[in-house]
Amino acid sequence: MRTLLLALLVTAPVLAQTADDDPFLWLEDVEGERAMAWVEAQNAATAAELEASPLYDALYQDALAVVTSDDRIPYPDLRGDHVYNFWTDADNPRGLWRRAALADYLGGEPTWETVIDVDALGQAEDVNWTWGGTVCLPPENTRCLVRLSRGGADATEVREFDTETLSFVDGGFRMPEAKSSAAWTDADHLLVSTDWGPGALTESGYPRIVKVWERGTPLAEAETVFQAPATDMGAWAGSMIDRGAIRAVISHRPSFFEGRTLLVEDGLVDGLDLPIDADPMLVDGQLVVYLRSDWDVGGQTLAQGSLVATDLDGFLDGGRDFATVFAPSDLQTVEGTSTTRTSLLVSTLDEVKGRLTRYRFTDGAWTAEPIDVPDLGTVSVVSTDDASDRFFFAYSGFLQPSSLYFADEDGSVQLVRQLPAQFDADGLAVEPRTATSADGTAVPYFVVSREGMALDGTAPTQLYGYGGFEVSLAPSYSALTGKAWLERGGVYAVANIRGGGEFGPRWHRSAMRENRQRAYDDFVAVAEDLVETGVTSPEHLGIRGGSNGGLLVGAVAMQRPDLFGAVVSSVPLLDMYRYDKLLAGASWVAEYGDPDNPDDWAFIRRYSPYQNVRTDATYPRILFTTTTRDDRVHPGHARKMAAKMMSMGHPVYYFENTEGGHGSGVTPEQQAAAWATIYTYLWEALGDA
Repeated sequence: MRTLLLALLVTAPVLAQTADDDPFLWLEDVEGERAMAWVEAQNAATAAELEASPLYDALYQDALAVVTSDDRIPYPDLRGDHVYNFWTDADNPRGLWRRAALADYLGGEPTWETVIDVDALGQAEDVNWTWGGTVCLPPENTRCLVRLSRGGADATEVREFDTETLSFVDGGFRMPEAKSSAAWTDADHLLVSTDWGPGALTESGYPRIVKVWERGTPLAEAETVFQAPATDMGAWAGSMIDRGAIRAVISHRPSFFEGRTLLVEDGLVDGLDLPIDADPMLVDGQLVVYLRSDWDVGGQTLAQGSLVATDLDGFLDGGRDFATVFAPSDLQTVEGTSTTRTSLLVSTLDEVKGRLTRYRFTDGAWTAEPIDVPDLGTVSVVSTDDASDRFFFAYSGFLQPSSLYFADEDGSVQLVRQLPAQFDADGLAVEPRTATSADGTAVPYFVVSREGMALDGTAPTQLYGYGGFEVSLAPSYSALTGKAWLERGGVYAVANIRGGGEFGPRWHRSAMRENRQRAYDDFVAVAEDLVETGVTSPEHLGIRGGSNGGLLVGAVAMQRPDLFGAVVSSVPLLDMYRYDKLLAGASWVAEYGDPDNPDDWAFIRRYSPYQNVRTDATYPRILFTTTTRDDRVHPGHARKMAAKMMSMGHPVYYFENTEGGHGSGVTPEQQAAAWATIYTYLWEALGDA
């Protein structure tokens, strides 16, 4: 087998810095015959070793039981007097879009009506359809735009569906496969952003032209209302619902962290005069804005990380009298916002612990009503209703199974569902900790372990991180981690490193571009703290991350291979010299820098994993996982990194799902196989389960 694998590689002792000298460029040919033969060989080699482990079958069955369990909460999409839900199980691996009466759902015994059977649709059309979600026309929600993806990719086909007849609309709106967006402006018009043909996409691969499409006319005859430059990230169609009325909007993003919101009325486009990095929303006639930077406006300075608001009509007439709705402390941040008909719902993190508050604008002032939730967990809004003030929200912690709550219009809150424990948490405890990074910054992290665990450095420990794009890692319940790792005696740690959003925009921005190394230093500091305090030792310490987190673990594995016994890098970025040339990569230049700019490449080059593999280093045997259908982060990153390391004599594991998009697979069986592979690898590398 080893001879076969090497025969599929172009051997090179050291990779040069330019794409022209890259011997593994052929692996970027996603479905090319040569590349797929290489993938099949790697998958076979990995399966031959890891599936032979006595742990694999048990871990696979545990993972399959979790992802197909009927005990899962059927999370609701609230639409009037019904809730909709998308559900997969062993009999419906690609899923059912279904609905039930709200009253029955709240009563605990809903009768589900199938609206779309994705498995049956795929079989009838001989396409491996994956559910992509819906956009429905309020307030009746009887006409919906259904998004269907081939194999889990971001690109989707869009079809109009009638929820009364339970059928696709004959002659209705239909858009071919693309990374598109569409929003209702009324029953007969859509605002559409899609691939209109040559020159219609940005360098990031996203649509840049937005048009209004009238029912009964060809898509090609839609009327253009906005065009973004090809060098921008893209432009998307959307809508905001305010007091029952639809306001069509265009989200124009010059870069990943810059955006303009434009109102579209009667074919005219009017931009909101807001900071380029602010996020607006509408509720009860108020324009609410989340600020990522300080803003000098109306004779006052509004603070970074705040939510501020003013009367929308007054703002459009030139008024700039903003009131502060929420201003965070140094240890707080806005994690998410949602709106109902008259309420603003704000999820916050306070020292990385979740809070939820309902704000209302009454008698000319904003009032706050905290929603009572347990400590040391994450709270999030699941679904709202633009026609009322009802909403669902959820809570979970590392050891607390997810709970679903319903808040009614009268302010009352009831527990609707509580997930039964999906792993044995008896004797486990959560400990908030702090490590000190290389520059002296305090970095919080959580450790989940057995109470009274001996601090002798022998505990198999998995450290998880992300550290980018203002994404926070707050405490949450993972049945897979619990069943496959914690229940078997492993220690689980989560690092809240810079680059994430745990403490707001400043925490994120402190590790962008030329300061990226700070995120890696933070992660190493947490790993070293786990070792220094006796929780584990390098031979028992594994790290795991996906996407930007895959880059994180890839970078620190190259920098500190002595510190880790296992590395799982999933759907990762790894070749930072070419990341902006692959799929959506160009949209992330604001986060990482531009490798075509010599000044930027100088700092990117120092951490880019693909450019920092050394022949003379000793690395843990890394597991790279990805999916062929990932059209966000190119599978070539993982393929090339694995190929290069093997060519230099470093053994690796490689696992590529042929479906799944930017994730771990589409069907429960695919997901279970991916997770069984990961956890078999971790246990084999770090200690016996």
